[in-house]
Amino acid sequence: MKMIYKTWLFVFLSCYCHAQGLQISGKVTDEKGEPLIGASVVEKGTGNGTVTDGSGTYSLAVGYSNATLVVTYVGYNKVERELNGIASQDFALSDATVLNQVTVVGSRNLNRSSTDTPAPVDVIDIREVTTKQGQLDVNQLLQFAAPSFNSNRQTGSDGADHVDPASLRGLGPDQTLVLINGKRRHQSALVNLFGSRGRGNTGTDLNAIPAAAIERIEILRDGAAAQYGSDAIAGVINIVLKESTDQLTVNANAGMFKAKYRFDDKKFDGLNYNINANYGLKIAKKGFVNLTADYNSRDHTNRANTVASEADLARRQYGDPEIRNAAIYYNAKIPLGSNFQFYSFGGLNERSGDAYAWTRFADDDRNIPSVYPNGFDPIITSKIKDRSVAAGFRGVWKSWDIDLSNTYGFNKFHFGVKNSLNRSLGERSQTSFDAGGFQLGQNVTNLNISRFYKNIMQGLNVAFGGEFRTERYKIFAGEEASYRNYDPQFAGGSQGFPGYSPADVTNHTRSNVGVYVDLEADVTKQFLIDVAGRFERYSDFGSTLNGKLGLRYKVTDALALRGSVSTGFRAPSLAQKYFNSTFTNFVNGQPVEVLLANNNSAVTKALGIPELKQETSQNASLGITFTPASGLSVTVDGYYVKVKDRVVLTGQFSDDDEDIGALLKDLRVGKAQFFTNALEYTTTKGLDVIVAHSMRLGVGRLSTTVAANFNWMELGPVNTVPKLAGKEDIYFDERERRFVLASAPPSKINLTFDYSVSKFSAMLRFIRFGEIKLANWDYMIDTYSPKVQTDLTLNYKFTKNVSLSIGGSNILNVYPDKFQPALTESGGAWDPVQMGSNGAFFFTRLGLRF
Repeated sequence: MKMIYKTWLFVFLSCYCHAQGLQISGKVTDEKGEPLIGASVVEKGTGNGTVTDGSGTYSLAVGYSNATLVVTYVGYNKVERELNGIASQDFALSDATVLNQVTVVGSRNLNRSSTDTPAPVDVIDIREVTTKQGQLDVNQLLQFAAPSFNSNRQTGSDGADHVDPASLRGLGPDQTLVLINGKRRHQSALVNLFGSRGRGNTGTDLNAIPAAAIERIEILRDGAAAQYGSDAIAGVINIVLKESTDQLTVNANAGMFKAKYRFDDKKFDGLNYNINANYGLKIAKKGFVNLTADYNSRDHTNRANTVASEADLARRQYGDPEIRNAAIYYNAKIPLGSNFQFYSFGGLNERSGDAYAWTRFADDDRNIPSVYPNGFDPIITSKIKDRSVAAGFRGVWKSWDIDLSNTYGFNKFHFGVKNSLNRSLGERSQTSFDAGGFQLGQNVTNLNISRFYKNIMQGLNVAFGGEFRTERYKIFAGEEASYRNYDPQFAGGSQGFPGYSPADVTNHTRSNVGVYVDLEADVTKQFLIDVAGRFERYSDFGSTLNGKLGLRYKVTDALALRGSVSTGFRAPSLAQKYFNSTFTNFVNGQPVEVLLANNNSAVTKALGIPELKQETSQNASLGITFTPASGLSVTVDGYYVKVKDRVVLTGQFSDDDEDIGALLKDLRVGKAQFFTNALEYTTTKGLDVIVAHSMRLGVGRLSTTVAANFNWMELGPVNTVPKLAGKEDIYFDERERRFVLASAPPSKINLTFDYSVSKFSAMLRFIRFGEIKLANWDYMIDTYSPKVQTDLTLNYKFTKNVSLSIGGSNILNVYPDKFQPALTESGGAWDPVQMGSNGAFFFTRLGLRF
């Protein structure tokens, strides 16, 4: 609570601090010269803006003479214009046509700006962010740019080491819907089994999309299942690809971590480097194709040397995995006459990774000393292939905007193991294995139809449409030696990651059809109402109907109230329904064979575990937007999300259990767990606060931003089955509860100062990560106290075509609190928490633009 008071104190103090720059005035009209009342006029890149009055005129003080103004009005095309020192600026906006509409997530109105929506929308300019941050992938860019977005880099977590799980407002990674250019993005085939975030969840691999291909990212911080369908309980992330032409952009980035807690004397490790290029070609009069090529490389870090004796070690290698990532993406639009266009976008991404598993020491029963005299550190390798393509036609027919598209996405995850052995094979064991893997394919056919009626009330937008989606999930087996036990006296399968066996192989499909209607009306110039409803039917679990009501009321030109209520749903993923595997887990440092049984297995049926059903949600939000002075904006949004029948991964039942023990012994496993709708409900209450202030300071301009997210999560009772009644503490124990709670950190606060003068700019940022509590293997609470990370970036533009950035993230080399490695989930001194455990990162970036 103390941090909330400090944030509000900054808000009110900021209200008294604003500066006057060049005074701009003018008039905004339509093509016929009629005034547009309430048009938005904003200084680009700042929160400084105003709206036109009853005669269409405006007045605004901007920070410098060559600032850019952005003018928007519902139903009209956006206009951007550099001032070039001219104080009188009139704008004539043309009617929006299908070829140049601006779509903002959260609204079906094709030309509504993000500031006009009844729900909070963050719009992140990727070019600006990448210039001022050292992070090279999309997950980490958003982790430090959006306070309600959280992504933890995992280690010792099998597949999650290679795909970072991410979430909004503390909900699950699979409760956030991801779109590209407004079209549904496929999820990763991976289901997260280990680590402190995303446990038991699937999610979307944002890092498969190169940042160099992205123009902006829109984050809708509100439930939107009634608008967009399954997975949108927490919100929607819409990635908008670049459309620029006749411009070549090349960026080269490199950085390293300051090494600490290593077993050698290296001063730096974890070399990260990236090179990307983007170029656009014009096609016909208003068409284009924009191409991006991107290569990213990340080396291992090691932070395992945290204890005095090797006897206290769990892993000799603890840190980031090695990753090599290559991507090619495109975005294209081709006009077909004056009212229609063909569009297409998509790309290919291939990633290979090496991640260390837990150490097998020399005297370990699973080691063969003649093969590894000093023990060994198994390496789990990955080959991840991700591809997607979307194509469609968009046009205007008798004032109706029509958009018909088809989007296909595919993700394949192929595991390997090296520096390992199959103990049951003895000395003749190989040391490298093909461990098999899984894949997910998704195809979506989508039809959206809308029309804007200017003369009904102050503007009515009618939208409706439908969607048909099919999905296929497969598990494929590894080679025999990766899973087979050749001698029952010893552990079988490849050490570090046993391969998938023929018994694990699965091939399942499902389909669903959905229809929606969305009505958005400016009842008056002050009052907006949005009503949406959606019906969906799934082939594997039935139907669902959801609705949403959103309101926005402008009390004055400077103050608006907004809010929404909605219901939502998330269909359990095919991976949650059909994933099964036998793997080795560590309890107090000791190996145990664990069966993860699928929802239709002999174990789940014997226990009477019901089939997975959809999660449902109730969402509510209420907020204000306030611009008390030129250059100052404040938004505050409170939210409430209740998710019923939440799907989780249960705790592990042992082979000495009276109900399940005999069955597990027959299967030759020590423990078993499964997916089920175990939590009757979770409730998440939170507050998002964003304060942005821009002013002239000396000969330059200072922009200050406070962005904060505060979260409170409560877990409801456990839904169990009659055969397991009284065993709720195993079914979903304290460790598992803490993992869910850790996905909703109580706070993250970002304070950023950005100063620019002429060709030079500097960014100083402080990020406070809130307290996290996790239960270790002794069921004692490990408390990660709040920490503050400091980032600094300096940028200089030598010419308009060449710029150089140097800087550091966490430059004071702050680490989370340390704990006993053998008792943490990850086997290191730290569980994966928000700020990471690699310490300071220093980087440089060279940007070329021609």
